[in-house]
This record gives sequence, structure tokens and C-alpha cells, in this order.
Amino acid sequence: MALIASSHLMLILEFAILMHIGVLLLYNFIPLNFSLVFVLSLILGVGITVLFGIDAACLILPMFNHHEFTHPYGPLAILVVVTSWSIIPVIEDQGSKTSNIKLLVILITAGITLFGAIVHRDFLIMWALGLLTGFLIISKNFKRENSYVNVRNILLIVIGLIVLFALMEGLSQLLGMEIISPLSRIDRMSNNQLSSIKLVIGNTNLFGHTANATYWGNTGLGNGDGYISLPLTFVTLFGLPLPLFYGILVTKKDVIDYFLPGIFGFGFDFGYLFLIIMIIWVISVILIGITVLNKYRQQRERGNKKYLGREALLTGSLSAFIAQTILGLFIITRTINGSALVTYLFLSAMVIANVVTTKR
Repeated sequence: MALIASSHLMLILEFAILMHIGVLLLYNFIPLNFSLVFVLSLILGVGITVLFGIDAACLILPMFNHHEFTHPYGPLAILVVVTSWSIIPVIEDQGSKTSNIKLLVILITAGITLFGAIVHRDFLIMWALGLLTGFLIISKNFKRENSYVNVRNILLIVIGLIVLFALMEGLSQLLGMEIISPLSRIDRMSNNQLSSIKLVIGNTNLFGHTANATYWGNTGLGNGDGYISLPLTFVTLFGLPLPLFYGILVTKKDVIDYFLPGIFGFGFDFGYLFLIIMIIWVISVILIGITVLNKYRQQRERGNKKYLGREALLTGSLSAFIAQTILGLFIITRTINGSALVTYLFLSAMVIANVVTTKR
């Protein structure tokens, strides 16, 4: 049948369409009032903090296996935390005290920062980008004398990241755990990027890549050879005959997935034409998010409280989408590949869903 995916690209596109339709329907049939968004953001924030904490403990304790939850759930952490921060000015405008709420959100933010950095070093970059983007949006939408984004706060973030970087490197040397060393990550990237870039640039074409340039050799398809894909379980669940990297073969995927930015990874596996379309789509999602946020702000300033929950949720979704885009497209493909690609499409759907509103 025509709707059965015959390639990784078709599977991704079909899943993306279904995801956007599903989120659009849920978004407009669930009453996303301010109180519901507020409670959910705090509950999910605490839950993700605990999840990252357990994963960090599993990484340190040798008898347990860790799962790198920061890849699929890292952008969601940005979503819920930025949403929580954007709710605080609304509560202040209503004349309520926010000291206890601020303390809880600060603890959640600090916990995710610490545990997420231990679980995966790249998460820190996306986390910092997401928080900075979120605070910029909040500061623009809520005119405050004491803005979240100022020289003092930016310096504190930079100093905090440097201290955390040094702490992780010190712990890796002390405990002999290279897996948490930021320097070893940088060394591994620098040692492998050049050969990976040569492979991509020399073999990418308009619709994919040279067929025998992949790990599969002469049996390669020339497009959608599995370097960019949805999670393995998504493919095997429907018994689709698509090329897959699994088990020990995952290391063969690193040449694209781990050592290169997403613009090279998506361009290599699907071609320059798809890469151009993807960039247009990403820019469109961001512009739509900014436009709708401005409309929500105008409604709030006129005294309309109907969209307060949506505004907070869109602030978090857009911040997470921008952060994941920057890290995935320009630093490491893995952060928008596999399970992280599912999250990326979900965030896009969360932004686009604001285009349609239902009258109640």
C-alpha cells in the first residue's frame, strides 16, 4: 500500500504528519487553562529532575546501566522549566506572592542542570541555550525593571557552566570515569570530525548520497540508509524492511550521528533538497511561534486571560525547539536523531498547534 513507509524518510514524514495532527487535536480539545499548565509544569519538572537524578546515579554506580535520558527528555526539561519560569510574572501581576514557587523552580532548574550534565555533557549546551532563549522571550513579553536577562545573570550562568565543566573533569580524573569527562568528548570529536566531513562532502548529492559510500557498501540505497531514523522500536514494531544500525553496529553510525552537526547528517542521508526544505520548515516554525506569542501578549495586555496557559506553554515549547535546533543542526546530529527526533517533532507540533484555536 502507498501509505506503508518504504524508506526512513517516508516513515519520518508520515510520523511527523500524524504527530502534528494529534497534538493539534489534543491542544484544542483539552482546556489548557493557566492553573492546569502551572500545575503540570511543576509536576513534570520534579519528575524529570528525579529521572535525570536516577540516570546520573546509574552512570556512577557500576552495577547499573544508564540510559542517557537527556537525549529524548532534555528538550522536554527545557519546555517545562521555561514554562514554569514564564508563569511566575503572571502570578506576580495578579498580586500573589511567588517566593515559594520561585524557590521550587530554582531547585528544579539546579537539579536538572547538575544531573543532566552528569548524564551527558552535550546537554549543558542545549540547556543553557534553552534557558537563555526562554528568559529572553519572558523579558520581552513581560516588561520588568528586574529582567531575567541582565549582565549579572548572564555572568552567573557562564561562571556556573565553567565551574560545572571543571567539576566534571575533576571527577572524571579522580574516579577514572572518562565517560563524564568534557575534555575527552572534545578530543574524540576533533579526532573524528575531519574524516567524517570528507565522507559527507565528497558523497552527498541533491537527493541523498553515493550508494556505496555508506557502511552497507554496494547494498546501500543512496537515500535513507539508517543514519537518520526514528527509534529502532518504531521500525521493528511494524516489521518495516529498512536498514538499521543496532547492537555493535551502532558505532558505525557514529560517523554521522555523533561526530557531525545535523546539517551534514540530514544532508548526507536525505540529500541537499531535503535539507533545504527542512531549514525552511524550521525557520517557519520559529517565526510562527514568535508571531503567535506576540498575539497572546497583546491579548493579555488587553486584560484577556483566556490565553495565559497557552502563552506560557508556547514560551517553553518555542525555547526548547530553538535550543534543540541549534544543538542538533550545528553541533551534534544525535540530539535530533532517534528518540530525540520524536521529541523534536513533538515540540514542532506544540508550536504549530497554536495556529488553530477553538471557540468554546
